[in-house]
Amino acid sequence: MLKQHLQLKLGQKLAPQQIQLMKLIQLHTLEFEEELERELEENPALEIVKEDSKEDEYSSLEDAYQDEGTESIETDFDVNEYLYDDEPSYKTASSNYSPDDEEFDNESLLTEGQSLYDYLLEQIHLINISEEDLKIAEYLIGNLDTDGYLRREIKSIVDDLAFSQGIYTTKEKVEDILENYVQKLDPAGVGARGLQECLLLQIEKKVSSDKAISLAANILRHQFDALTNKHYNKIIQKYDIEEDDLKDALDEISKLSPKVGGNFDTQTITINQEIIPDFVIQVKDGQVVPLLNSKNAPTLRVSEEYKDILSTYSHDKNSAEHKQAALFIKQKLDAAKWYIDAINQRQNTLLQTINAIVKFQKDYFITGDEKSLKPMILKDVADITGFDISTISRVVKSKYADTPNGIVYLKDLFSDSLTNDDGEEVSTKEIKTHLQEVINKENKRKPLTDDALVVILKEQGYNIARRTIAKYREQLNIPVARLRKEL
Repeated sequence: MLKQHLQLKLGQKLAPQQIQLMKLIQLHTLEFEEELERELEENPALEIVKEDSKEDEYSSLEDAYQDEGTESIETDFDVNEYLYDDEPSYKTASSNYSPDDEEFDNESLLTEGQSLYDYLLEQIHLINISEEDLKIAEYLIGNLDTDGYLRREIKSIVDDLAFSQGIYTTKEKVEDILENYVQKLDPAGVGARGLQECLLLQIEKKVSSDKAISLAANILRHQFDALTNKHYNKIIQKYDIEEDDLKDALDEISKLSPKVGGNFDTQTITINQEIIPDFVIQVKDGQVVPLLNSKNAPTLRVSEEYKDILSTYSHDKNSAEHKQAALFIKQKLDAAKWYIDAINQRQNTLLQTINAIVKFQKDYFITGDEKSLKPMILKDVADITGFDISTISRVVKSKYADTPNGIVYLKDLFSDSLTNDDGEEVSTKEIKTHLQEVINKENKRKPLTDDALVVILKEQGYNIARRTIAKYREQLNIPVARLRKEL
């Protein structure tokens, strides 16, 4: 039995314009340029203002179509909203010029390069090899990763050759082709199944009569675990050599590449792009001035031509085709205005956020010393700007600032706080900087353990637990003491 009833629900939904704004805010400069180009292509009612054109208020079109006998088209929208002469230009135009514009040049370089796959195929085709062996070699090359390693099991490759290529072979045959053909190709080390094999393939192509190279090959072949764990005394005792001999061998090993495919493009065409800062932080007479990089965000406006077309179609209420055309143009004009408004809001949001960050970290931008960084979390910036924390997170995501002391990743300016022995709140970034300095100055023959680092930092006023030291060390990509040992 059907029943009718009323139900009240409280919900929150984002309007399409809000979603568009959130999307634009989180884009960094290069992504924003790409998004802008895409929108210009899709919406003909949106156009770029030429540099030599003037930023005049848009004149009214109403006078040109003010015949008393003219009736407007019957639609659910008012086409005359585009014909008002008192509409300010900031609603239909976006000026993204910034005083720092001349400081930027972010042309991307398109470079053609040969992929590792193509390079190896060229070589394998020059070898005198049977047709079936050639197909197996080609299949092996196709299974190499971008670093030049063969990560898959030989047995799996044998199965794939049978099912997908119709080639029935054995594990021994595939290994033979891998070792005698693929691994003999340039660059040395390609086709290795692990780091040890990769380094061995490279060292074996060098002159073996050299004492240091011969020792390096022996160490890689028979003492690889001792080498990776830096058990140097064990290696010296094993080969009954002097410390200087081991140093020479380690120098030869350090010249080898762990990723031989790294010098090749993964695609035929790659785009090399430098980091383009989204902000510029200038220091003038002790004052920190944040600017927005807007050189590649051109000044936009709603197309006057489309306004004229809409006004023309509004005079014909009997033509169904004209009605459809008017609706289409109205949608495009609306979208253009919304987009310009979203860009203006984006610029305003970015500027307010960077101003708040500069207010917090003024000392750091002036000195460039990371020890001057104050504890700052997203909520601190949100409280100053009045924006939501999620909005601040979108702003700082993937954004960089060009400061007098180099390019800075905005997220690196945020850190939690700890209290030192004087009762002052200090940034965890400051503590990491001290930790890095202590490790840089340590005796590399006897690196400091985490327990020793705890004692040293405590003497400097930072009472930190050993597990915290280990966490910060890992975040700084610093290995444990045993792996920092050098001869």
